[in-house]
Amino acid sequence: MDASYTLISLLNGLSVGLLLFMLASGLTLIFSMMGVLNFAHASFYMLGAYVAYTISSELGFWWALLLAPPLVGLLGAMFERYALRRVHKFGHVPELLITFGLSYIILEVVQLIWGRSAVNFREPAELQGPLFTILDAPGSGLGFAWGPPPAVCRTAADMICTQFPAFRAFGMALAVLMLVAIWLLLTRTRVGLVIQAALTHPETAESLGHNVPRVFMLVFGGGTALAALAGVIGGALRVTEPSMSLQVGAEVFAVIVIGGMGSLAGAFVTSLGLGVIESFAIGSDRSLLDLFGWLNMPVSQETFGYAIYSVKVSQVAAILPFLLLVLILIFRPKGLLGTREG
Repeated sequence: MDASYTLISLLNGLSVGLLLFMLASGLTLIFSMMGVLNFAHASFYMLGAYVAYTISSELGFWWALLLAPPLVGLLGAMFERYALRRVHKFGHVPELLITFGLSYIILEVVQLIWGRSAVNFREPAELQGPLFTILDAPGSGLGFAWGPPPAVCRTAADMICTQFPAFRAFGMALAVLMLVAIWLLLTRTRVGLVIQAALTHPETAESLGHNVPRVFMLVFGGGTALAALAGVIGGALRVTEPSMSLQVGAEVFAVIVIGGMGSLAGAFVTSLGLGVIESFAIGSDRSLLDLFGWLNMPVSQETFGYAIYSVKVSQVAAILPFLLLVLILIFRPKGLLGTREG
């Protein structure tokens, strides 16, 4: 495994993990505040991408990035105020069912308005192309060049040049800024104190004149706005299509369970970990028997049969988060950094 491959796989894994955290953070806040597992959270992610696509078609990407999250957050707040709040008193099952139904409604609305095919939602022209190029020449170590590959990449036959997209780096920086902003909001502002008080002592917060139901509505709207923000970045970075919510929906629930239900720090650590694991797994050509050989265990092809012998790590990369989820539920149900179980 060469150094350039390791570095670019690590960077790609961190970018995927940070995008996943942008999506998981909103769901984590909603659950930690309200105890609601919002099954429609990934649908708000998809809706954010489509709303941003429409705005960018008229006003440009930067206006889409600025306007799409609050617009989707407003829809989320209205849903909490006029639908979710009415069933909250009946327990978790009605909450799960109403958000599950909302996910199908959003999917059908998206297909009615924008169609079933992918739309051409792209990153802005300012962020197209590579941010930097990693230069890997045998015997001389790694080098870096800002922007497109330099001329040496075209003239040196043994030079390996790997580009890292500028928009991917922008998404990573935005995720870090979002994490810092959430932490400052919750720990350094009066609004954060009110939110935490409403979480732990709602009756006391109400007696002090704070409208706890309104706080919950704003938190739910804020969580859906964060999902829409992830949708703007994810939609431009990947593909904006109706199935995009299904691709990340299950994985984001795995993140919050593995990290710990309601733990923002757990969601952050788990997102980065899963992103890096998947990135290296996708690029791996190792099989199960290679692992046993590395461990010096005498296992032959006949032991497991040809099927397992031929399966590569890259072929099972998609199920690794859920395998880890199963292990966490068995051995540590409260998650890595969580304080409550389920």
